[in-house]
Amino acid sequence: MIEPFPGQVQGLRSQNRRAILAAIRRLGRTARVDIARETGISAPTVTSITADLVAQGLVEEVVDEESRAPGATRGRPRVLLRIRPDAFLVGGAKISEDHVTVTLMDFEGTESQHHVIEARLLDKTPLEVVAHLRRATEEALAETGRGLGDLSCLGVGLPGFVESGRGWVYWSPCFRARDVPFGALLEEAFPFPVFLDNDANLAALAEQWFGYGRGVADFIVVTIEQGVGMGIVLDHRLFRGTRGIGAEFGHVKVERDGALCRCGQRGCLEAYVADYALLREASMALDPGGPPIEPRAALDALFAAAKAGDRTALSIFDRAGRMFSLGLANLVNIFDPGLIIFSGEQMRYDFLYGARVLDQMRANAITVERPAPRIRVHKWGDRLWAMGAAALAIDGLTERVLRDIPPREAAG
Repeated sequence: MIEPFPGQVQGLRSQNRRAILAAIRRLGRTARVDIARETGISAPTVTSITADLVAQGLVEEVVDEESRAPGATRGRPRVLLRIRPDAFLVGGAKISEDHVTVTLMDFEGTESQHHVIEARLLDKTPLEVVAHLRRATEEALAETGRGLGDLSCLGVGLPGFVESGRGWVYWSPCFRARDVPFGALLEEAFPFPVFLDNDANLAALAEQWFGYGRGVADFIVVTIEQGVGMGIVLDHRLFRGTRGIGAEFGHVKVERDGALCRCGQRGCLEAYVADYALLREASMALDPGGPPIEPRAALDALFAAAKAGDRTALSIFDRAGRMFSLGLANLVNIFDPGLIIFSGEQMRYDFLYGARVLDQMRANAITVERPAPRIRVHKWGDRLWAMGAAALAIDGLTERVLRDIPPREAAG
């Protein structure tokens, strides 16, 4: 028999730690025998590794209350394991073009605070955006009697082309500059680790942790508001691509030399579907001589005009729906997902997920003897994105903590 090298043993043990902790998080309160069954890891290894996790304060033992109930089997109450909620306090933040949303969560993933500040960021520098984020985070903590020193880490999401691993922002509508080492700026501004990602990826994480994506192996989240984004989960893992920008659904081309997109190119899907694209067309349907209207109110007025039968407004939404259905059909043909989740502010307008648009999607998708993807609509708003950012922070912090657990002699 060939004995494994020490490094191989420790590598396997680290891998098993991740799998066991993930299983406890996924299952909730659970017994060691159930963890072994879920992960396929041997019972002795599960016992050894969970002892490590309890010793490190990441996991705690709790008594199964059902085993104490009248009529339950006599003997010692059954002991279960769960993630220890107060092990860490983490934050999640969503940076938008006109506000910053921050949520606070315990290590188990329970939200304790939600805070929003208004801040128009379109003409700000990256450092000014960081300052607004810090203020929003400090205010959220202050509302619970805490300060920055009580926070273990922060997850941050913003729209644009974001390479998460490097903390690099190639482009974002939230500030003027391009090719910004935004992750490094965040690390300098906060006294704890900060994890950065594209906001649509964080919407997918939020759905995987808290929403319709729980327990689903393969699904896609399409976000529509000031821009169009997409998060992809394949085999329970978030897909980012080689450079971290592999899911830019809003920038797939739907018309050659078409409408101008804010990314600088033409013919992008979001140039027909996003808020700014609809507002660009809205002046034709609304009173051009009237007083200026706040963007959200203008969109509401445009939608109301379409519902009332205004031909110009109807044509704007018809074209947006047609372009959107074409993009969705391409997603179905490429990824064959079992579930597509629509999320974002525009979900209050049903023109993008009405029967006509979905019928057009199905008509352009490959037809087989299996049903088309299920469609779900989630109207969470920016709270969803911030919760996904907190999930990103928990994931990143967990990886660092597990990496720092001292090695043991026992094989894993």
